[in-house]
Amino acid sequence: MARTRSSSTSSSSWWRYCNPSYYLKRPKRLALLFIAFVCISLVVWDRQTLVREHEVEISKLDEEVKELRNLVEEYKSKHGDVVDRLKDGDSSKKSALPVEPIDDERREKVKEAMLHAWNSYEKYAWGDDELQPQTRQGVNSFGGLGATLVDSLDTLYIMGLKEEFQRARQWVADTLDFNKDYEASVFETTIRVVGGLLSAYDLSEDKVFLEKARDIADRLLPAWNTPSGIPYNVINLARGNAHNPGWTGGNSILADSGTEQVEFIALSQRTGDPKYQQKAENVISALNRSFPDDGLLPIYINPESGTSSYSAITFGAMGDSFYEYLLKVWVQGNKTAAVRPYREMWERSMKGLLSLVRKTTPSSFTYLCEKNGHSLTDKMDELACFAPGMLALGSFGYGPEESQKFLSLAEELAWTCYNFYQSTPTKLAGENFFRTGQDMSVGTSWNILRPETVESLFYLWRLTGNKTYKEWGWNIFQAFEKNSRIESGYVGLKDVNSGVKDNKMQTFFLAETLKYLYLLFSPSSVISLDEWVFNTEAHPIRIVPRNDAMNLVKPGEQQKPTIRLRNRKAGRSQTGDH
Repeated sequence: MARTRSSSTSSSSWWRYCNPSYYLKRPKRLALLFIAFVCISLVVWDRQTLVREHEVEISKLDEEVKELRNLVEEYKSKHGDVVDRLKDGDSSKKSALPVEPIDDERREKVKEAMLHAWNSYEKYAWGDDELQPQTRQGVNSFGGLGATLVDSLDTLYIMGLKEEFQRARQWVADTLDFNKDYEASVFETTIRVVGGLLSAYDLSEDKVFLEKARDIADRLLPAWNTPSGIPYNVINLARGNAHNPGWTGGNSILADSGTEQVEFIALSQRTGDPKYQQKAENVISALNRSFPDDGLLPIYINPESGTSSYSAITFGAMGDSFYEYLLKVWVQGNKTAAVRPYREMWERSMKGLLSLVRKTTPSSFTYLCEKNGHSLTDKMDELACFAPGMLALGSFGYGPEESQKFLSLAEELAWTCYNFYQSTPTKLAGENFFRTGQDMSVGTSWNILRPETVESLFYLWRLTGNKTYKEWGWNIFQAFEKNSRIESGYVGLKDVNSGVKDNKMQTFFLAETLKYLYLLFSPSSVISLDEWVFNTEAHPIRIVPRNDAMNLVKPGEQQKPTIRLRNRKAGRSQTGDH
């Protein structure tokens, strides 16, 4: 009974707080109750207000999204194909391109060709610079630096030829010696040897390659010790004495002097030593001080003054890779503000390139002239067939209208270059072509296994997804198989009309031609253009974002501390030409 009574009393005491009379008799508690009510009301009102404002903001954002979608649709209606290519924000961010069974078959055929070339070199010329397949012996065209071996390292790695790569790696570690009393081309040694070693390092992360790259680069550096910073093009690897070839009249060659940026910037990034990048970028600074409005430079540069000498302007031999590297350094630096000056110089040069574009009759083949003073010459080197790939790669840095213009030009030039091959009895291109009245005819008639056309086909396939470029590449590969393959390797042709063979397997056939053909039939994730940039010898170098602003001195400005650079596939002869 006591527990029941207690429970009833407790219940009654709680109900009294609900009775208004209870508070009327106790004004302080009434005041507290009122304050609590007001606070709760304010909190609820504030939350409701925030919700309403949030709903208004969401509504506004929805309207903006609709407007943006309408703008995108409007652009697509006008520039549909360009917008589709640009929608990922980059040229190479196209989702993985389809790989078909026939691609696998063709890729394996190219791999087998590489094995045939490599095994022949390993059997008859191991450690020498180049193989002479007809006489089955080696020759040292580059001072005995194992040029074919070093140039082939990354191709072996990319193709998954692990045993061959390991044997080559061991030779580099144990035998490769740069202390040679040899007058080396700074350009050729940079793009083939420094580039080949850096690429092997980036792919394998084996430091032996980086150490060797640094060794040879240190031997090349004295070439940049000129009043202008424009390097001499020849240097003795053992003594460090640098000079220019006699046939240039003491001048440095544009492509030879402006194509070392990619390699030397990469070397500074990987070693932490800025001297390589500084030497290389000082060249661009020097050239930029007198860079013309059309961005076109003659092929001869005075290393004392840094000014151009009266000579030809060309996107072929001795000029080509200077323009290529203006674009490639921008890509290599991940297109940051630090490397924007390179892109700006390149775009100016592309305006100049447009002034060299002509068409043949009656077939309307688009080609690039050469220029001497105010006169144009209707001649185009096969070397200039790198330009379609360069234009395609660079076109995606423009807005939609300009992008389409330069991409269309790239496709037109690629069609011309492909027809350089198709127009001869052997289906292999000559060294250059002239317009003599109608269309283009072969000038210098040799073919030395050059890669430039298949290089451009590779870029156009990757950037447009047009399967036509794979078919063209396959036709060119079949022509090499038919005309250049012999039992002991691959040879060039002395004459693309008669098919008479020469006696040299060029290092760039393994480094470039076969690599680009292999990648043409590979998934786009293999050496993705989002992650790698190719040097002018087709050695992939990993893209590293740059935040160190380059100082380019413009005309009329005072010179500040500068940095130096170099060029690409300059004037390559039959021995070292590209």
